[in-house]
Amino acid sequence: MSMYKSGLDMLRCALRSTSLWTYDSFRWTQMSLSYKRRSFAVSSQLGRKRIQGHTLKLVRYYSQSGHDVPIKQTAASTETSEPLDKAERAPVYSHLQNCFCPTDVLDTLKQFPASQHLISNIFTRIWESTKKLTDEQRSCELRLMYEHPGFEEVCERAVTEAWRMKSDDLAYSLLAIVNLGVSQNTRVVQTLLRVIQERLNQFDIKALSVLAGCIREMEDSRNVQAIKEALRLLLKDRIPEIQSVVVLQSMMRAVGKNSPIHLKKQLATKTLSLADEFSPPNSQYMFSSLASMGLNFKPLLDVCSKNIAENVHEFPFGRLLSVLKSCYELRYRNHTLFSSVSEYMANTFDMWSNKQVILILVTFEDLLFRPVVLLDVFAERIIGNPDSLTLKDLLSVLKVFSLLNHDLKEKKTEFLASLTKVLESYLPKMSSTDLLKAIYYLALLEHVPQTLLDKLLQQETLDQILQKGNRSDKVQRWLHTLDLCIRLDQPQLPQSLRSIPDFHFTVPAHKVPVNQEMLSAIRSIVGNDAVQDSVLEQSIYFIDCVITLPRQQEETCGLNAEDSGSHEFPQRIAVVCAPPTSFCFGTTHPRANLVTKLRHLEKLGYKPVLVPVLEINSKTEEEKIQMLQKLIFPGQESSGTQETLNNSPKAE
Repeated sequence: MSMYKSGLDMLRCALRSTSLWTYDSFRWTQMSLSYKRRSFAVSSQLGRKRIQGHTLKLVRYYSQSGHDVPIKQTAASTETSEPLDKAERAPVYSHLQNCFCPTDVLDTLKQFPASQHLISNIFTRIWESTKKLTDEQRSCELRLMYEHPGFEEVCERAVTEAWRMKSDDLAYSLLAIVNLGVSQNTRVVQTLLRVIQERLNQFDIKALSVLAGCIREMEDSRNVQAIKEALRLLLKDRIPEIQSVVVLQSMMRAVGKNSPIHLKKQLATKTLSLADEFSPPNSQYMFSSLASMGLNFKPLLDVCSKNIAENVHEFPFGRLLSVLKSCYELRYRNHTLFSSVSEYMANTFDMWSNKQVILILVTFEDLLFRPVVLLDVFAERIIGNPDSLTLKDLLSVLKVFSLLNHDLKEKKTEFLASLTKVLESYLPKMSSTDLLKAIYYLALLEHVPQTLLDKLLQQETLDQILQKGNRSDKVQRWLHTLDLCIRLDQPQLPQSLRSIPDFHFTVPAHKVPVNQEMLSAIRSIVGNDAVQDSVLEQSIYFIDCVITLPRQQEETCGLNAEDSGSHEFPQRIAVVCAPPTSFCFGTTHPRANLVTKLRHLEKLGYKPVLVPVLEINSKTEEEKIQMLQKLIFPGQESSGTQETLNNSPKAE
């Protein structure tokens, strides 16, 4: 039985005994070359399988001799050697700075041996030299780098010297190698990971920050996962000593969403204590850092939102969009932040392309925010040049304007006509699902074009929509809502297009229970007999309660003539309790399906009354009664209100 003096000896033996260290042939794209050199790779695919259209096949290193270069481990081997004299180091680093491609850097090895102090600088300079290249140039340079004999040499030196390298050099070497696209299964990467595992306690804050940024982008192998877990444990004690916002953000992104909530809050709280040092880029980066942890830490987000709002003109488009997307991911909304971004884009509107404006508007719609001025100026641009929109642009524009219920007033007709004309030009290329989307969004805006509807109702189109894979609840709801829009809104259409065929859809039942406190307050106002709760209209429109008032009681309650029912039929008041998601953020402006629901209930003979859930829940019982009385009977005088309350069954 083999005996090992230490776990490190066992690790070195295991690394040397891997079967993929026993060959010595090199295989490249459509070439077969043989070399007799030791391998640094386990099973290496150096480079990504596809870099901008160029395919890089497997690269393997083999050694028939089976011998290995032993790694000498002495008691002092893990200690950092004395740095080179400045006179000796200066020519090396000066030469590296003048290298502008990977092969130039590797050629340096002919003049200067790859010492343990130089390895990380070589890898880092190779990586930096590829950053400014085009995709095609980078692909070509990476090919040349992999074929260069110096690349194998420096990787082999990294494996040999990893145990003696400083923590900074280990972190920077791993970062550069991973960013160059070297496979994580290679021996050089795995050796660096194992050494980092053993030496992690010796890493200072700077090295930990570099390591955190590196492992965030790596695949979750066992070694990477072990380092992440160790990093989380290490951070519990090291967070108080971190005084850099950038380092804290790097740690946030490294610990990820699976880390304990107390560690996430500890990082966020420490970062908040440094809020006075935040620069605008720090504030922007904080959103994505918190999103990578999945932590909505409102105090920190509020500080960053204020900073961004005050300096919104300093941020390029991509960073503003990134902030908004992080807000959506974190379910965080800040009216000041959203308003500042929308006003900035509206004031500098000529700077932005259609694509940029649409991306911002779609993200705002996801956040339920209605940027009024930005929507108005974009509508003017569309009216002036509708042909500049692609089909994807059109669908996005229709979605935003319809779901946000944005009223263009006198420009609405011209706006819808412009969009319809362009949509009809795309009709031959449009898929059946896109066609249904377009007509559905237009129907929400009370506009149903005949040409588009005629195409939709063709049997071939309907069959494509109703295929087994497309019979989702969303598609069924779209078709059902479109049918109601045609029947109730009564657009000018031929008789053959007056309704959607009955497909016997089953619309999902309404799962939200009626607000019992609101129901009790309404009954205290009008009596038990006048109230019917949980009413479903047209199989889709849920009404929390319907108040049916006889003619005599309508006059008592002070309803106006236009609000009251006819002499033959009593007035029906539909009380609809709406959650916050039914309104545009920061307002009581109804959005999406709620707008259609209120419109159609009115067409069905109801007087709809909208009650915001948050507002009603925040009031006392007496305040609820007063609020509901004002909403349901707006024309009633205060004296009449008191009299009604006194005559109600529950007034006592």
